[in-house]
Amino acid sequence: MSEYSDMAQERMEKAISNLKREFAKVRTGRANPNILDGITVDYYGTATPITQLAAVKVPEASTLTIEPWDKSVLSAVEKAVAASDLGITPTNDGTCIRLPFPKPTEERRRELVKECKDLAEQARVAVRNVRRDVNGKIERDDNLSEDEERHEEGLVQKQTDKFVAEVDELLKTKTAEVMEI
Repeated sequence: MSEYSDMAQERMEKAISNLKREFAKVRTGRANPNILDGITVDYYGTATPITQLAAVKVPEASTLTIEPWDKSVLSAVEKAVAASDLGITPTNDGTCIRLPFPKPTEERRRELVKECKDLAEQARVAVRNVRRDVNGKIERDDNLSEDEERHEEGLVQKQTDKFVAEVDELLKTKTAEVMEI
């Protein structure tokens, strides 16, 4: 591989990992600890992620439990989850917080699929933008002959096709997961 295809590979992989992170935040009927990634709690004046304050467990497919190591932050964690945009009402039993994940309605699942398609399209655009940027660098490289230039652009195009196919596969998998009853 050349420096150009290495550069494209690295940046396209970042687009894919970002898509995976975004897909993990999409709420399905299953409990997923990654859904708490963006939620922080005021812990002695510092905004701290829930995952650093507590053990997050999935005892059942549709329930998530948060067990803070310091029980004094239990109510703060409960308030942070309630204030977040998860749309889940936490229940506090004095030792842990339970988050029940109701099964989404058919209409809500369709909305989630649409959201996933938008995320996938953003990832495809990101991959294509990498291709455009790298091809621009190839064209500006005076040390490459026309044949070498075409060869490099061909390699970058193959990578682009591979990563767009990976985005499509991730979308297909996530869509099946969301639509599952």
